Amino acid sequence: MECAMFVTAPQFSPRFRLNSSKFRPFTINCSSVPLSVSGNSPVGSLERPWKVADARLVLEDGSIWRAKSFGASGTQVGEVVFNTSLTGYQEILTDPSYAGQFVLMTNPHIGNTGVNFDDEESRQCFLAGLVIRSLSISTSNWRCKEELGDYLASRNIMGIYDVDTRAITRRLREDGSLIGVLSTEESKSDEELLKMSQTWDIVGVDLISGVSCKEPYAWVDRTNSEWDFNSNGRDGETFQVVAYDFGIKQNILRRLASYGCKIVVVPSTWPASEVLKMKPDGVLFSNGPGDPSAVPYAVETVKEIIGKIPVFGICMGHQLLGQALGGKTFKMKFGHHGGNHPVRNIRNGRVEISAQNHNYAVDPKSLPDGVEVTHINLNDGSCAGLSFPEQKLMSLQYHPEASPGPHDSDLVFADFVQLMRQEKQKKQ
Repeated sequence: MECAMFVTAPQFSPRFRLNSSKFRPFTINCSSVPLSVSGNSPVGSLERPWKVADARLVLEDGSIWRAKSFGASGTQVGEVVFNTSLTGYQEILTDPSYAGQFVLMTNPHIGNTGVNFDDEESRQCFLAGLVIRSLSISTSNWRCKEELGDYLASRNIMGIYDVDTRAITRRLREDGSLIGVLSTEESKSDEELLKMSQTWDIVGVDLISGVSCKEPYAWVDRTNSEWDFNSNGRDGETFQVVAYDFGIKQNILRRLASYGCKIVVVPSTWPASEVLKMKPDGVLFSNGPGDPSAVPYAVETVKEIIGKIPVFGICMGHQLLGQALGGKTFKMKFGHHGGNHPVRNIRNGRVEISAQNHNYAVDPKSLPDGVEVTHINLNDGSCAGLSFPEQKLMSLQYHPEASPGPHDSDLVFADFVQLMRQEKQKKQ
């Protein structure tokens, strides 16, 4: 078709008068392209240069959040938690402690460093999905091997972006962690997804068995010398450690190895009697996902080991030690997830900025006499560390390996080594 346009000189005040001779009538020739439109996507020779909203996050409180998808497609249910870390999204993606959860990143820009194989914390991604504000359109890191969207798609993990993560975080802080459903399937109605979120529960579910190794194996890798930030003062002494895999992170093993430990990793169901036969210098009870009350077999294992050899519990391991000592654990309102939690070491008064990831905590009032609370979370006063010298045990509610996070708490591995050294000396 032909479109005619006649332009005349505009009327300006004398102060701003322009030369009208510069304005001439002209004609624009236009051609039309027939398009048929199906849903949000035009079909024909032209396509929209931007992605349209094609996903929904439906929360159990009835709220519906429209978003754009990346990674895998489909429908997935999980508990929504927010993480305040500024860096390290790949370590978060591969932390087994996030099994059954959607991780919402409060840092708005995610994906700019891509992913690489050195930063993985486990053999796969165990979380249910990733929720972010802005997905980087490019990567600019020399270690990058793959883009985030391709990485998630190959591991069948759903992700959404262009959603108001600040508003969702505020809702989680006010109402507590919520069950949600992520879906890219238009065939499922909002009502169906809402029903899924309201009938699914993560409390009381054994999530450890799905992330633990199936057979024992030896771990030998230390922290690469390029990244080892705390190598002074080690005397080369060797300690034999058995590590229970409740969802263990690889950098916990690397830090232990860097402190002179030879490690055998065993499944979560490995009998305590078999561990005692190995006569290790110490036992590590690792981090892991979910409710410690849902794994009574693990509590019984811990009971059979404590008091016989030095033990160190991290996160889930800390909670299992609390229950094994006769204490109680409880579900927190929205948990601790991030790399900026201040913790005070009661013994020396030192404040550490810590990396944390847990939805449950130990009630210190329920613990027996002799158990010492060694660390306190300064945000809410919750118990962040325990010690029981009589039973040769120590524990932390947070991640001393700090992947991702600050390295303030790394010396706790030296404390565990010292605990094993003291016990060795008693036997000599």
